[in-house]
Amino acid sequence: MGFYYFIILFIGIFVTVGAGIQAFKVGTLFKKKVIFLGIVGILLIGSSIFLFTPGSSEIIADLLKLN
Repeated sequence: MGFYYFIILFIGIFVTVGAGIQAFKVGTLFKKKVIFLGIVGILLIGSSIFLFTPGSSEIIADLLKLN
């Protein structure tokens, strides 16, 4: 499962860097596309870091009521 977490992490980094490049090209951070890509990238990075923590599977199982 850690392989998939790394893929999510790298996609998040790629999307966040893409948002930065897009902001540099456009010249502003306040375009809808730049904001959307930045938020999606940060959410992907945050979720992958959460999934790497010990005990995250139990938290997810409790949230989905799988116990």
